Amino acid sequence: MDWTGYRSTSWDELIDAEGRPREAARPLLDYLSGFSRRELAERQLAADVTARVMGVTFTVYSEGRNVDRTLPFDLIPRVIPRREWERTAAGLRQRIRALNLFIGDVYGAQKIVKAKVFPRALLKDSVNFRPQCVGVEPPLSIWAHVCGSDLVRDGDGTLYALEDNLRIPSGVSYMIENRMVAKRVFPELFETSAILPVDDYPAQLYDTLAALSPRPGDTPVIAVLTPGIYNSAYFEHAYLAQSMGVELVEGGDLFVGDDDVCYMRTVYGPRRVDVIYRRVDDMFIDPEVFHPESVLGVRGLIRSWRAGKVALANAPGAGVADDKVVFAFVPKMIKYYLGEEPILPNVPSFLCHDPRERAYVLANLDKLVVKPANESGGYGMLIGPRSSKRQREQFRALIEANPRNYMAQPTLSLSTAPILGERRPEPRHLDLRPFVLSREDIYVTTGGLTRVAMKRHSLVVNSSQGGGAKDTWVVDTEEAG
Repeated sequence: MDWTGYRSTSWDELIDAEGRPREAARPLLDYLSGFSRRELAERQLAADVTARVMGVTFTVYSEGRNVDRTLPFDLIPRVIPRREWERTAAGLRQRIRALNLFIGDVYGAQKIVKAKVFPRALLKDSVNFRPQCVGVEPPLSIWAHVCGSDLVRDGDGTLYALEDNLRIPSGVSYMIENRMVAKRVFPELFETSAILPVDDYPAQLYDTLAALSPRPGDTPVIAVLTPGIYNSAYFEHAYLAQSMGVELVEGGDLFVGDDDVCYMRTVYGPRRVDVIYRRVDDMFIDPEVFHPESVLGVRGLIRSWRAGKVALANAPGAGVADDKVVFAFVPKMIKYYLGEEPILPNVPSFLCHDPRERAYVLANLDKLVVKPANESGGYGMLIGPRSSKRQREQFRALIEANPRNYMAQPTLSLSTAPILGERRPEPRHLDLRPFVLSREDIYVTTGGLTRVAMKRHSLVVNSSQGGGAKDTWVVDTEEAG
């Protein structure tokens, strides 16, 4: 493949502005240069077939129908040098330490509010604050055991934190499966390059969950609680349960006894469950406490959790920090709780609850990205430079009606990486979702899930809106050298 004419208008992950391979990507590009466009297309086809055979799917809810689709996979990986990744991982550990302290604080003494570092009004109006969690002390004082933080690189090469996903972050199974597909397509490169592994995640997740067991010393009974086969991330729920060797259950498979212990129904009779990795939203997890008509959860589960008879990951209420408005305060949390300067900078944010910042946002809707506080999947956003006057007026009305629910950020020139275009490699915008596991130590995946906008010029990378994925290679250039 010829890379001579490849150029990006933004910072490119593989090739610099002069058209030269970045150091960590040089072995990859040298290798790919030995293939014709047709040969690479054949390998892309092989990758697509492998993904279908492996069942790497996600569900799109469209026009009242649930449609299973194979996650689009581009075979040209993203490459990150190990030295940069080590600093990034340190920044992610710092963020999750501060976020867990924040969650515990707001359900406890609320010192950060009393110190006026975090506005009381934002907490009062938070849709994810759960009064039922006040006073709870979860195992190890950890609320968010699994975090998926989205990172983006701007046009000058700076890596920013875009948001932190602390409720039910998804995508890690695609990260692992992408690596398995890449190994089948490029086996030679994995034999000759110092590409750091990612396949230890299920074992690390198991250890994280096992450490929460209320019965230390015994082999814990762990279950993954799924909403069922129609959930968009069901593939991941089943994949992780199988990979860890634990039970995959739905709400009807569990019950809480008079002793406040959570049990699983089996053909041999009830079996105690120690830890639940729940992939069901707070509001549906226990009809006794939250949505009374929910059939997805388990009646009495919060009672069992509060009594210390079962551990839940992530803990109910952790979503109070999974709020795009709260995100803007993470640098202040790091300074307040840890006494440290943030390692990873936040994308600058404008909070519409503040009158001055709201005025700025309303005056610059054509230049900013406006996001609702608690939507996910790329829904409900306004990308100002690509919006119509009608769309901007709609968002103006939404912001004025509920300013607490909106924040805005500059439109970044997101970094790109090449995809295998129809005739030649073409740049596409992307982001990165590493996964962080919190326990006594903190584990960060080696790289993460790179999501890529498959449409030319698009800034939306979410799979639900046409995005795809790439394998992410963290390369030890010193060892390779």
